[in-house]
This record gives sequence, structure tokens and C-alpha cells, in this order.
Amino acid sequence: MAHKIRLILILLLVLGLSGCGTWKDIKDWWRPTDMARATPEGLYKLGTELYQEGRYKKAIESFQRVRELYPLHRLAPDAELGIADAYFSNKNYVEAELTYKDFIDLRPTNDNVPYAMYQLAMCHFMQMESIDRDQTDTVKALRAFERLIARFPDSRFSLLAERHILECRKQLAEHEFYVGNFYFTQGKYKAAMGRFETIAREYPGIGLDYKVGYFIEESKKRLIRQEEQEKARKEKEEKKTRAKEEKTAARK
Repeated sequence: MAHKIRLILILLLVLGLSGCGTWKDIKDWWRPTDMARATPEGLYKLGTELYQEGRYKKAIESFQRVRELYPLHRLAPDAELGIADAYFSNKNYVEAELTYKDFIDLRPTNDNVPYAMYQLAMCHFMQMESIDRDQTDTVKALRAFERLIARFPDSRFSLLAERHILECRKQLAEHEFYVGNFYFTQGKYKAAMGRFETIAREYPGIGLDYKVGYFIEESKKRLIRQEEQEKARKEKEEKKTRAKEEKTAARK
């Protein structure tokens, strides 16, 4: 016992001197990793513990060993999802999306496919930009949520997806309004009206109807006024041109 205590004190001293010693390092030293590596259950449990501690890279390593060493084991699908979840929780959404997609493609009949589809959509949802930026991820999230609902309408994840679909649609509508309002303030009423009409047609009932209706009518009025002014300007220019031509002809 005294010998083991001395070993612990030496370990603490070494970790302290190295500048990288942490309590997590000590826990790893105590953790029976050799035994865990011996079985898929142990590896999966280790990965789960690491994940719960927020040590996502280490968790991925453990889950990957389950997948690579025991591909036919009953825990292999759970390990694959564990890898995807660890990427997601670590905000590595690109790798998470690819891993969820592989799971869906390779295990189409697995009970966790609805969850994987939901999480794949969430990879895009978490990357949505503000309304003044590109909305590619918003569109991708919307389409992914819609595919989930179409394939698994009774899943509890589809219920969650419906709420996020409303958020995506509102985001897209507000982006359209932002762009339309920019054109409106720049006096480009035809372009503005096109954006406002898109909102009225594709995103009704999400809280922008009254405002959009007002701007559509105002854009029409200003566009008509603008066209009349442009017509008058052209007629004036043409009149000047004719008068100049007549004056030139009279001199000849």
C-alpha cells in the first residue's frame, strides 16, 4: 500500500513538473483501460464515459476501435452513432454530418435511423447564418427535416423537426425581406417587389403577412411612379433631340 502511495505521489510530481498534469490524466491512469480494450462492451463503456466527460476526441477513438475491431457486434451501430454524436458535440458539424449520413446509408433498417436523420439536419441547423448572410445551411436543414417527416411521420424526432421547420421557414422569409427591403431603399422597386411577392407566396402565416402586404403595394405604387418619371424623361430627351435636329436642318 505504501509503495502504491509513493507511485501516486511520483506521478503527481511528474505531471506537475511537465505542466500538463490534470485530474483527468490521473483518472485515466486509474481507469482500467487494458481491461476495457479487451472487450467491445468495455471499449464502448469507456467511450461513453469519455463522451460524458466532454473528452470527445478520446471518445471517438474508443468508439472507432469498437467499429474497427468488432464490426459485427451488436454495439457497433451504437459506436458509430457515438462517433457522430462526439463530432456533433465538439461542433465539428462537417464530420458529424458525414458520419450520420454513412449510418443512414449503411443501416437503413436500424431503429436509430430517425435519430440519425434528425441529427444530420441539426448539423445544418446549427450552422445557419444570420438573415443578412447566405442561407445555404438553412435550406439544407429545412430539406433534411422534411425528408425525416416524410419517411418517419410518426417518429418523436419528426415532432421536433416540425418545430425546426417553422424556424427555418421564418429565417428564409426574413432573409427575403431583408434583401427586398435593401432593394426598396435603393429605389429598385421591381426587384424589391419580386422578393416581397416570394414571401407572400412561399411563406404565408409566419408573422410577416401584414408587413409584406404593405411593401408589395408600396413597391407597386413607387414602381408606377418611377416608370412614369422615366417615360417623361425619355420624352423630354427625345423632344430635345428632335428640336436640335430641326434646328440643324434649318441652317442647311
